[in-house]
Amino acid sequence: MSEEVLKKVLVVGSSAKEYSLAKKLLESDRVSEVYVAPGNSFMSEFCNCIDIREDNVSELLKFVIDNKIDLTVASSEKSIKADIAGIFQANSQLIFAPTAVSSEFAMSKSFGKKFLYKLHIPTPRFGVFEKEAVAVDYLKTSNMPVVIRMDENLEGRDRLVCSNLTIAKTFVSDLFCKDEQKVLIEDYVYGHEFTFYVLTDGYSALPIGTVANYKFMENGNGGFLTSGVGAYVPDYKISSDVEKYLLQDVITRVLDSLEKRENPYLGILGVDCVLKDDGSIAVLEFRTFLSDHDCKAVLNLVQDDIYTLFEACILGALGDDFENVTFSDYSSVSCVIFSKKDGEIVSGLESLDEDDISHFATKKNQYLECVVPCGRAFVVTKTSNTLSRARANMYEDIELIKFNGKKFRSDICPSVK
Repeated sequence: MSEEVLKKVLVVGSSAKEYSLAKKLLESDRVSEVYVAPGNSFMSEFCNCIDIREDNVSELLKFVIDNKIDLTVASSEKSIKADIAGIFQANSQLIFAPTAVSSEFAMSKSFGKKFLYKLHIPTPRFGVFEKEAVAVDYLKTSNMPVVIRMDENLEGRDRLVCSNLTIAKTFVSDLFCKDEQKVLIEDYVYGHEFTFYVLTDGYSALPIGTVANYKFMENGNGGFLTSGVGAYVPDYKISSDVEKYLLQDVITRVLDSLEKRENPYLGILGVDCVLKDDGSIAVLEFRTFLSDHDCKAVLNLVQDDIYTLFEACILGALGDDFENVTFSDYSSVSCVIFSKKDGEIVSGLESLDEDDISHFATKKNQYLECVVPCGRAFVVTKTSNTLSRARANMYEDIELIKFNGKKFRSDICPSVK
């Protein structure tokens, strides 16, 4: 029997999740080379970075055809919105990603909220507004706090928890002044935030992790609301009954609805939820892939070959080939490190295992020193046989990383004994 020819893979994106994904794919016995477009400075140390924008689909398609790439994985929202999946599929190229139309409910927050409402899936009270005056009238009758957000995710300030009417009116005014076309306002829900992830071929879905999320910048859930600053997995606060409910009553209903519209969703789908004090679940929004702050934490626990899993989804054989995804019984904890300043030189990275660091837009200067941008710099992820050990190891690593203006939350997974 002849040996299988090793595969070449293209990952589309340039953030921490693409960094983690590229490394995970290189662990596959079926993969020989990983290319990343456009990638970042530190990715070039272990894979081939291609200078093509993630939303330049025509150039990406040409590269894939010219270089005989076997599989493309598009994890960035820019590339998904540019319908890289639909265009690649039309040109007979294997791609692991949802099409633009099938992922609209996850890309557009207003569309997603209306989708949840139509499917009778519990979600906080909300309103979608295209005019500032109407939004302000809605705020006047709302119970504070409320969450106000743009219709699409941005890396900057795209959302804010407003504790009073004055702050809420000011933020709404700011958004419309920036030519935001739609503004979403929803009730803030108190409780434990988590994300439930599945792998799907559009017809069947298999869980790949339940992640406890930390989204506020400051300890104790203070400061700005972000897309994520830390996580741990598995989330010991979420029972198997809750996971079963989400799989059957949320994920399956979403996938069935999309299939009936002849727009099946292929890829990784995340559901952001809140476990409320009374034990009920509120669904907040959807994600089109693993998030930057939790990608490596989840992938570290997946034991099945990631290339084979992705391939099974593309071929529509996930339910036939896999009864479930096999996981390690270990635990992972992650934390995002921010920089308050641009261009600061980092020391201490040489003391860490490079596999535990995922880079955003960090670069090397002419002296080969690591330089951080203002904003997100690294995700530090540690995996161990217990959550408490993984947490302790993670914060030990974070203390070794030195630069001016370093900022991170020090209370990730604080209840672990």
